[in-house]
Amino acid sequence: MTLYTHASMTARVAIVGATGYAGGELARILLRHPEVRVVAAVSRSKQGMPLREAQPHLYDAPDALRIGGDVGDAEVVFTTLPAGEAAKMASAWLAEGRRVIDVGSDFRLRDAGLYEKYYRYAHPAPELLAEAVYGLTEFVRPRLRGARLVANPGCYPTATLLALGPAAKHGLITDDVIVDAKSGVSGAGHSVDEAYLFGTLDSSVRAYGVPRHRHSPEIAQGIADIGGRQPRLTFTPHLVPMTRGLLATCYAPLRDGVTGRQVAEAYAATYAAEPFVRVVPSFPATKNAFGSNWCLVHAIVDEENRRLVAVGALDNLVKGAAGSAVQNMNALLGFPEELGLGALPLWP
Repeated sequence: MTLYTHASMTARVAIVGATGYAGGELARILLRHPEVRVVAAVSRSKQGMPLREAQPHLYDAPDALRIGGDVGDAEVVFTTLPAGEAAKMASAWLAEGRRVIDVGSDFRLRDAGLYEKYYRYAHPAPELLAEAVYGLTEFVRPRLRGARLVANPGCYPTATLLALGPAAKHGLITDDVIVDAKSGVSGAGHSVDEAYLFGTLDSSVRAYGVPRHRHSPEIAQGIADIGGRQPRLTFTPHLVPMTRGLLATCYAPLRDGVTGRQVAEAYAATYAAEPFVRVVPSFPATKNAFGSNWCLVHAIVDEENRRLVAVGALDNLVKGAAGSAVQNMNALLGFPEELGLGALPLWP
């Protein structure tokens, strides 16, 4: 299994699902990554079309990079597919010696039964669930180096777990966790469903997926992995009328004796050396992370109610999807983690 050293050679990558939002964002980042060559853009639609026409914002993509049906000689395959599809193909790619980073949901849960309960299908490759590394980079970095299969976290779980991670890791909170989260419509992908039309979304906010949203078991599993205890989780996502951005506001009772100073020290220590998590002094807005691979985190103590309030804000297509996938690839291959991900947020 080849591991790279910075500036030693170029990694060949394929994007499967290249015509979707996450696929387009992956291409935007990877086409400018100094140690990557995109050798295949795969999709069932728009076959034969140059990628720069299928994704018009990629106008400087090479004309030779056309939408096809094969991953070619790619060493790393990124998948951004509907639930259940990547799992049908991953075994073959792994057998060929390729690495797979699934930006979809197919390998995030270790219990195959949860796919039947939350996704309504029998998992096509349950034998791979134990091998897949859940790629919340900041908490699993040592396991990523040389991994064959990476399950990229969902956008809601990324914001939530980065917001609550230090508190769970240091045992500062109890197991009763409430997450109130809001996402822009791009999190739903390309969809012509009436729920995502401008006339439906504009000037409106609505909750959905309660109480059994697909990200609920993923968030619960992540909190348990970090903190060692299974949470009692209430997760309520909301759709808000914007294209990009995600905000997760998380609530959990503090354990007896925990102080605001302990909370502040835990967050500062956990993220002091992290390139993409910023502990900020006030409540972050989604626009503060727009277009970047940053997650902005702010945690305070509600002293009157003895409760932690922790907020995570990110761009759901970058740190919530494509950006974190590239960050995981960098860690997996031995590249500097920030490589290709240095874009600052856009403002205003």
